[in-house]
Amino acid sequence: MAEQREGGRARIRVLLVDDHQVVRRGLRTFLEVQEDIEVVGEAADGAEGVERAEELRPDVVLMDVKMPGTDGIEALRILKERGNPARVLVVTSFTEHRTVVPALRAGAAGYVYKDVDPEALAGAIRSVHAGHVLLQPELADALLTDESPRSPQGRGGSLTEREQEVLGHIADGRSNREIARVLHLSEKTVKTHVSNILMKLDLADRTQAALWAVRNGMARA
Repeated sequence: MAEQREGGRARIRVLLVDDHQVVRRGLRTFLEVQEDIEVVGEAADGAEGVERAEELRPDVVLMDVKMPGTDGIEALRILKERGNPARVLVVTSFTEHRTVVPALRAGAAGYVYKDVDPEALAGAIRSVHAGHVLLQPELADALLTDESPRSPQGRGGSLTEREQEVLGHIADGRSNREIARVLHLSEKTVKTHVSNILMKLDLADRTQAALWAVRNGMARA
């Protein structure tokens, strides 16, 4: 759970998981100057990252994909199996963009490139912490052409008009609160719609729902 800082606003607790110490050090140096972000720990591989995430219960985990031993995708699967509530932001390079789809399926809330601008990184951390799903347009082709979709395309027809509308907003990265405001609904009603969408499409979470919507042409943007 995010800790309170001076003024009563919550600080976002972040865990850094990367096998390169110099990368972790650079990330820590930048993030620690952000008033609303606190780096609570580091890990050098996926296995250690899982242990630290269970111990520290961070709000957001910044996770490298390619690491020796337990990689980022396997660590994501383990965290999901254990019900860890941390939002995971995957770090990848453009040449590794094919790892993004498996990472999203494993439970990642989004991804950033390794050469991301520092301010954009901080913004991405804040975004996933707020419940958004980060699906950047640069990888649209990879998402749309990925083979073996989790759910038959025809199942989208079982969604009501309102559920399709909610799903479109999920694909755009909006949180339940934002969807409720745009559609003039209560947040509780939006949560019910999201639950129905996941059940009808046989999906595990809103990240997979966003991915499904992009691959099936239901994104609004």
